[in-house]
Amino acid sequence: MTGNPPRPAAHLGRYRTGDPGLDSAVEELVQATGRPDDLDLIAELLVSALRLGSENVDRGELKLVNSALKELRHSFAVFAPYRGIRKATIFGSARIREGDPAYRTAAAFGEAIAERGWMVITGAGPGIMAAGMEGAGADRSFGVNIQLPFENAANEVITDDPKLINFRYFFTRKVMFMKESHGYALLPGGFGTMDETFELLTLMQTGKSPIAPVVLLDPPESTYWDYWTEFVKKELVEGGLISEDDLSLVFATDDPVAAADHICDFYSTYHSMRYVGKRLILRVQRQIGDEELVSLNDAFSDLLVDGRIERSEPTRAELADNDELALPRLVMNFDRHAHARLRQLIDCLNSADQPGSA
Repeated sequence: MTGNPPRPAAHLGRYRTGDPGLDSAVEELVQATGRPDDLDLIAELLVSALRLGSENVDRGELKLVNSALKELRHSFAVFAPYRGIRKATIFGSARIREGDPAYRTAAAFGEAIAERGWMVITGAGPGIMAAGMEGAGADRSFGVNIQLPFENAANEVITDDPKLINFRYFFTRKVMFMKESHGYALLPGGFGTMDETFELLTLMQTGKSPIAPVVLLDPPESTYWDYWTEFVKKELVEGGLISEDDLSLVFATDDPVAAADHICDFYSTYHSMRYVGKRLILRVQRQIGDEELVSLNDAFSDLLVDGRIERSEPTRAELADNDELALPRLVMNFDRHAHARLRQLIDCLNSADQPGSA
């Protein structure tokens, strides 16, 4: 007498292992997690692992996926208790020495942003990374350290701190920088800093990362970001490789206090955004009046596929997620292309000279 066939895997969609016995086992495992709203995603994670094990994937590739997943899981756990605190990432060279003007500028920025209730994230190495942490203090710092053959140890500020995370891969480390940061201060640096700068701007320009304030922070009398900006304007804007509006994604200064103010002011009216279907929802921290709303529509109609920018109650999806339900909202059918113009709209909301205001 044969046994009963495996029961249907209710939480598995079309993405399955192809083996009814394994699919049934996956279903039993996900039921044990106690997360009824997320069973489908947990099931897909398990299915992916099992399919990797049964397909022509070599051990090196399995190690890559395994390490990346473990790094992300651990990082999520480290950042989770601080979810309600805004964080600024500081990028810059590991080669800058203590006493250098750029070092002092990074430390002053770290101190200024921490005084405003923020925390800082750096790569946990020496130079600019250590300076930013010294300014903010260890209790308001996260270190996301990359393991390199020539530079492994974290700086003394964050060593042995539970907020230090070690990464094998640059790509998982970058994911955490972008996922957890609400603002960025970019100081002089080498290839790594340029890589981080251009990837950050690419992600915002293409809508793959939420719009956030990006400060090009030079030490006094430095021309580092002046030359960078000159290159971008001459070769990229004039060459038609980016739009002039894309320059709105950055703010340049040599004043660390002004840098901290710029980052914080970005959230004076604007709070956050999310997509619900085709609609972009902007959560704001004050009511938007009728006259101001008319002016916003007049100034930014080019951002819309159709319709107008309108006030909105929380959407059904936001209600289900309990997602910032107390905040006023603007909703629009954004074209998902002109993200630099979207930054200008946010600046307009935050400005003391808002359209339609007295």
